Amino acid sequence: SDYQQLGYNLRINLFQGGPLKSRSLMKDSYTPDVFQKAVIDPRHWHGRTINELGRWYEKYFLDLNVQKAMKEKYG
Repeated sequence: SDYQQLGYNLRINLFQGGPLKSRSLMKDSYTPDVFQKAVIDPRHWHGRTINELGRWYEKYFLDLNVQKAMKEKYG
């Protein structure tokens, strides 16, 4: 049965999980001094302030909700 097959798979450890050490393309691409010199400013994120990002996401989710409501009402 399916239950016995699942037990068999768990006993022989087919589901080993993810790797113990994760790799990152960003960390592999840059030398460690880049991360040491980096200054994190929470108010300035990739040229946009958090307020601008917040307004953008607010408009984005409002648009998604309008699209969903139109789809429910008109099909």
